[in-house]
Amino acid sequence: MLLTAFKRVIRAGWVNLRRQSGLTFATILILVLTIGLVTSLLLFRQVSNFLISNLEEKVDVSIYFKEISQEDDILQAKEKLSEIPEVKKVEYISKEKALDSFLEKHKDNPVLIDSLKEVGGNPFLASLNVRAGEASQYAAVVNFLEKAPFQNLIEKVDYYQRKPVIERIFSLSSGVSRAGIFLSLILTVLALVVAFNQVRLAIYNSREEISIQRLVGASNWFIRGPFLFQGAVSGVFSAIICLLIFLPLLFFLSPKLEIFFPELNIFSYFIGNLFKIFLIQLTAGLAIGVFSSLIAIRKYLKV
Repeated sequence: MLLTAFKRVIRAGWVNLRRQSGLTFATILILVLTIGLVTSLLLFRQVSNFLISNLEEKVDVSIYFKEISQEDDILQAKEKLSEIPEVKKVEYISKEKALDSFLEKHKDNPVLIDSLKEVGGNPFLASLNVRAGEASQYAAVVNFLEKAPFQNLIEKVDYYQRKPVIERIFSLSSGVSRAGIFLSLILTVLALVVAFNQVRLAIYNSREEISIQRLVGASNWFIRGPFLFQGAVSGVFSAIICLLIFLPLLFFLSPKLEIFFPELNIFSYFIGNLFKIFLIQLTAGLAIGVFSSLIAIRKYLKV
């Protein structure tokens, strides 16, 4: 009995899909656009996280040690810094290496090279380049340095010169996260409103049929079933169509992005996370399609 009722619901749902093909097409189109925007937002967050991560990789804090500092003392300071949870990497730059790097970097600038010769000797100080896990963690590193046992060996820390750049990166990272959450909520609300109106229109066109079903004693769930099925089918088709759109789109777009960002391959990311992304698309399609149908039908069932 239950199986027979289920088959009837499925059959009625397919009939409604074919009979209201225009509305079904419009509903699927809206869902495809919405799922596409959600997918684009997901990919945008991946790209923005990649870019922010690249910026964070290029930002570090240099600790310059006094001329009298011994190499063994500086290496011990390096070990202490490496033990801090916020520190991702510490690199020791000797005076000789600093000089060689300067000469290599400015070899085509004779004015600087001549100025260095006039100074005589090696004017550079040994240093430690500290890279934190995140831009927000550099303040903790500086606080540690202010109380470190080797603090008397430190000539200067360039954190405060680089602080504006570090703060901008931290602000950008936080802003991207907040914007992603906000856009996700806006898209979800818009999708629910549009899909709800599409389903409500389909139900309005079937109001006489619903009234007859009510008169002959059909249960609320038997009347709901076809519309819920329509919403589910629309959601599944929308997710599949959206996936088929993004595959070739990213395949052609990815090489163009790699021209500007060589390490970024958005197509490889998409393929590597294909199941996860399709699951998100499918969940979004089903949730919006079924939930909007469920809410819309309540008006006519007066539950």
